[in-house]
Amino acid sequence: MVTVISGFVLTESDLDALGKTLKTWCGAGGTVKNEAGVQIIEVQGDHRDRLAEKLKTLGYKAKLAGG
Repeated sequence: MVTVISGFVLTESDLDALGKTLKTWCGAGGTVKNEAGVQIIEVQGDHRDRLAEKLKTLGYKAKLAGG
């Protein structure tokens, strides 16, 4: 299972830093992708609620999607 987070408009370095912060917060691996202008952070495991909470504390709007 992988938790996918998207909808960012960040610089490459800011996206990498955020990805590292979120992966560390969950104690999980993952990856950061920036393909064709779509920025995605993938964190291994089911961390939807935990990541949404952390993103809100960092000042991002978080909306859960999917099952």
